[in-house]
Amino acid sequence: MDRYQRLSTLLDLLGQRGRVDVDDLATELDVSAATIRRDLDHLADQQLLTRTRGGAVANSVAYDLPLRYKTARHASEKERIGRGAAASVARGSVIGLNGGTTTTEIARALVVRPDLATPADEPAVTLVTNALNIAGELAVRPHVKLVLTGGVARPQSFELTGPLATRVLTEITMDVVFLGVDAVDPAQGAYAHHEGEASINRLMAERARRIVVAADSSKLGRHAFARICPTSSIDLLITDSGAPAELVAAFEAEGVPVETV
Repeated sequence: MDRYQRLSTLLDLLGQRGRVDVDDLATELDVSAATIRRDLDHLADQQLLTRTRGGAVANSVAYDLPLRYKTARHASEKERIGRGAAASVARGSVIGLNGGTTTTEIARALVVRPDLATPADEPAVTLVTNALNIAGELAVRPHVKLVLTGGVARPQSFELTGPLATRVLTEITMDVVFLGVDAVDPAQGAYAHHEGEASINRLMAERARRIVVAADSSKLGRHAFARICPTSSIDLLITDSGAPAELVAAFEAEGVPVETV
């Protein structure tokens, strides 16, 4: 386990338990107590937890991890989902991507598709996003027409939110939007932790002809604070092969086709 994976695991455990102990973590993660202390000190410097004598307690931000710590979680699954989603995009499409680690993998897989990278008079695809990190990676790709929504940046996700982000979206339509989510439930729909992100993601979904939720299996059957869209609005769910069969069946029973990769 590399350092970023360990930090992400520490934050996950803290989020679940509310309080952690150095010695218990050292045993659980099979590292020295000194390593755990350094990790906790680093996370405390980032204001992601509060150090205590012998351990740490959670800050509220620990439940909405910054993107740099989320990246290492389920990385191989997200890469497979990214490739699977990107393979479905037709040349000439207008697609939307919200922020998140899974949608970042979709963007990366999309721009390296050989058939889209060939020179042409017109861009191969038009990509609309409210994610600063995705825009930063795609801005140098001449075969992608990039549209950034504008808005106020959230440091946890690099997503642009707020009233300024809505102005562009109300003026355009998209063929498909790929939604990265914090949770998706067969009965209730897709969710985000932050209400501002959910609001912009909801508008992106409303402006698209087709809504595809891209979520690794750890997010299935869960809820978060703010709903993006109901299950009935989702046209396809792309997830990894670790998705429990009963959850896949539950989504399909609600009329949502499920593609596992």
